[in-house]
Amino acid sequence: MISQAWMVMATIYAIQMCLMVESLPEANKIAGLPGQPQVSFQQFAGYITIDEKQNRALFYYLAEAETDPASKPLVLWLNGGPGCSSIGAGAFCEHGPFKPSGNVLVKNEYSWNKEANMLYLESPAGVGFSYSANKSFYSSVNDEMTARDNLVFLEHWFDKFPEYKNRDLFITGESYGGHYVPQLAHLIIQSKAKFNLKGIAIGNPLLEFNTDFNARAEFFWSHGLISDATYEAFTSVCNYSQIRRQIQSGSLTPLCSGVNSQASREISKFVDGYDVTLDVCLSSIVSQSQVLNRLQDSEKIDVCVEDETVQYLNREDVQKVLHAQLVGVTEWSVCSDILQYDMQNLEVPTIPILGSLVKSGIRVLVYSGDQDSVIPLTGTRMLVNGLAKELGLNTTVPYRAWFESRQVAGWTQVYGNILSFATIRGASHEAPFSQPERSLVLFSAFLGGKPLPEAILSVTPIRI
Repeated sequence: MISQAWMVMATIYAIQMCLMVESLPEANKIAGLPGQPQVSFQQFAGYITIDEKQNRALFYYLAEAETDPASKPLVLWLNGGPGCSSIGAGAFCEHGPFKPSGNVLVKNEYSWNKEANMLYLESPAGVGFSYSANKSFYSSVNDEMTARDNLVFLEHWFDKFPEYKNRDLFITGESYGGHYVPQLAHLIIQSKAKFNLKGIAIGNPLLEFNTDFNARAEFFWSHGLISDATYEAFTSVCNYSQIRRQIQSGSLTPLCSGVNSQASREISKFVDGYDVTLDVCLSSIVSQSQVLNRLQDSEKIDVCVEDETVQYLNREDVQKVLHAQLVGVTEWSVCSDILQYDMQNLEVPTIPILGSLVKSGIRVLVYSGDQDSVIPLTGTRMLVNGLAKELGLNTTVPYRAWFESRQVAGWTQVYGNILSFATIRGASHEAPFSQPERSLVLFSAFLGGKPLPEAILSVTPIRI
């Protein structure tokens, strides 16, 4: 009798657990975001607890693929900063399914969920809606802690969404994502986590401190933003990596301060370093010194979309639908005001990690919006080319133009069919925002392991 009773109780418990597992995603399902157009794909948002004792939780937003999501891969997106929101920047300003416009959302015709199930993560805790109840966590966060928490997030998220466990997984990001993305991928391999990791893609990434920052002077000079004399000062008096290092440590010398001030005067405060060719959103002009500033000039692009995103995500009705809450902050912001990241981590080179991933059979794509002066393409291209030589990879696609809509969309080079570099023509630091169609073509080719489109020359016969 005792045995039978135990079996009955065990069966009931198992059924309850199954029902609980099945109901977890439903609890985070979004019926519809306020003001959004009607769509057929599902959306989910909510929290994954990373540390029960410290009550630390990371916030995510999942936009399933527009069509046939069961056959599409899962793509995790991580914005940089360090300390900036993947949901506010990536999802709502760049390549998510919607963009704010006034009090409503409009459909993004070049959303990346056309090709994949897109998972946006606000990381580390203290960014966006992610939080730690123990505020001491915010006092010193570093790359190692971020990678570890991101791995725990994925493990718990897959428990919540088991239908994704066997899907192809790609990890993508930009800017300081040049640290977040490869470090997480490397940790996945080291931990032997049972994820089907296929590749990583990083845009305008910070890979090596000196190379990346010192490329800025030549970029400014070649684009006519600084004079010959100022360029000479960068090469002979004080370079950009020295300036950045001294500013971070609060020890800017008079010599370096002079060079920096001279460059700033010539460039002017009305040029956005993240896209040097386009106009700025005047309402955001005072915040151009912030970590991220998506400012564009195009008939198709709302140059003030970041401002609109901040307003939208601070609406109570929006937060309620997202199952989000503000913990320890009074308002949601694109980049964290409470997180104190260890800025010495900026000097940790991640190029060796890319090499390790390639050796492990993970496809790596590094791409650059070619109008970005913050992490210029010249430094990035040099680093990727150097890595290919170090790994002994032969060039399988020689440096060439690639196309979208019969126009040159950028340039690309592929090494060993596993390591790729590409530029996106006319794109900013956040390429999918300023060149959404070209970025989607690049993204689609990357997921499919296909070469970027080449020009097809059609010759009209001469009639005599």
